[in-house]
Amino acid sequence: MPFNIVQRRKWFFLISGLVIAAGIIAMIISVATYPERSIVRLSIDFTGGSLLEVQFTPIDASKPTKGVIEDQLTAVFRRFNVNDVRVQRLGTVEENRWQVRTTYINDTTTNAVKAGLNDLGRDQNLRLNEETIRVSTVSPTVGGEVTRAALIAVIVASVFVLGWILFAFRQVEDAVRYGACAVLAMLHDVLVMVGVMSIMGLLFKWEVDSLFLTGLLTVVGYSVQDTIVVFDRIRENAVRHRGEPYEMVVNRSILETLQRSLSMQLVVAFVMISLVLVGGSSIRQFVAILLIGLLSGTYSSTFTAIPLLVAWEKGQLPFLNRGGTKLKTKAA
Repeated sequence: MPFNIVQRRKWFFLISGLVIAAGIIAMIISVATYPERSIVRLSIDFTGGSLLEVQFTPIDASKPTKGVIEDQLTAVFRRFNVNDVRVQRLGTVEENRWQVRTTYINDTTTNAVKAGLNDLGRDQNLRLNEETIRVSTVSPTVGGEVTRAALIAVIVASVFVLGWILFAFRQVEDAVRYGACAVLAMLHDVLVMVGVMSIMGLLFKWEVDSLFLTGLLTVVGYSVQDTIVVFDRIRENAVRHRGEPYEMVVNRSILETLQRSLSMQLVVAFVMISLVLVGGSSIRQFVAILLIGLLSGTYSSTFTAIPLLVAWEKGQLPFLNRGGTKLKTKAA
């Protein structure tokens, strides 16, 4: 028999456990670190407030410029009683482009801050590029509604996945196991994505915005679809290879679908890596986290959902009914 994947399921469980544990530790640190007490670093899409993007350009190109620094920008905002300020550089040092997130500020304060930034730049042969200024204001209630909608979407998806698998696999004994393992693999991907985002928020100040939720829901759909493909092959092979041990049927099914899954994943990965390398800074974080999620989805469909199914069938999961070692099908 070729390489036996399901026999090594404990190693796959260990890998998943370590990745998820690292994410959970990062979430705990995040709760203790961020003023919002959140498990990830939140953008104003969720916390509410004002977001300004500004860029400084040389006034006289023939004269040297030093460029502004983070502390100088923060000082300008605090001069106008805006104390909760988070400054992040965008692009290279030479671009002199910044993103500043604050609590909500009205138009009067915004105009005063712009004037202060112009004064700051003028001292260093720089001016505020009016064409590049972008000011966004978001209510925190909007972020709460988006979060609730995403949670509801994940719950509804889980229910539909479980229901569909119960219907499609109704001739397979204990079809609920297939549905439960697919849902657990999906939750595995959600935890991986949130955990990675929490780690990146602590290390590189990545913030969760509405695009992250879009990527999360995309990965949920991708992961479930990939898992169902392998489950369906297990069901087919159960009929073709009656009498074979359960592990052999499952391993055969994985190997028969693995090439297809990896081929599709590589195509998607190459496109996303290209976007990360040459795409704009505004989408780079979204593409990077989506790529991580898709890689997790490919891993979980083969190395989490299927090993869970085998472990459940062999009675190796605590608190769950023990099964036999062969796949049984109900009479048609």
